[in-house]
Amino acid sequence: MEINEITGDIIGCCIEIHKELGPGLLESAYEECLAHELSNSGLFFERQKPLPVRYKEIQIEYGYRMDFIVENQVVVELKSVEIINNVHTAQILTYMRFSEMNAGLLINFNVSVLKNGIKRFIN
Repeated sequence: MEINEITGDIIGCCIEIHKELGPGLLESAYEECLAHELSNSGLFFERQKPLPVRYKEIQIEYGYRMDFIVENQVVVELKSVEIINNVHTAQILTYMRFSEMNAGLLINFNVSVLKNGIKRFIN
C-alpha cells in the first residue's frame, strides 16, 4: 500500500470514531476504538510499540512507546488535548526519526471537527 492510501484509511477510521464519540474522552478510549477500527479495516498495525532510545554507545530499551505503527510505514500518535503544541510535534518527529519511518499522523480528538485536529508528517 502507498503512504497516501494508508494515511487516508487511518484518517477515515479516526473520523468514524470522532463522529460516533465526539471530543472530550481520554486518549486511551480513542486508542482502544482506533485499534478496533484498524482491525476491521484489515490494516496491519502494532499498538504501544516499544521504541528504544539510542544515546552515544548505549541503548535504552523501551524508553518510549508509540501509540500505533500501521502497515510498518506510518507512526500514529493520538492526543486528546486542548491544543496541539510544539512538544507534540517534536514527539512524533522524534518517533519517526528513531523508528526510521517516513510518515506520521498526529491526531487530536479533542476538537469539534476532526480535520482541525489532524497533522500529517512526511520525511
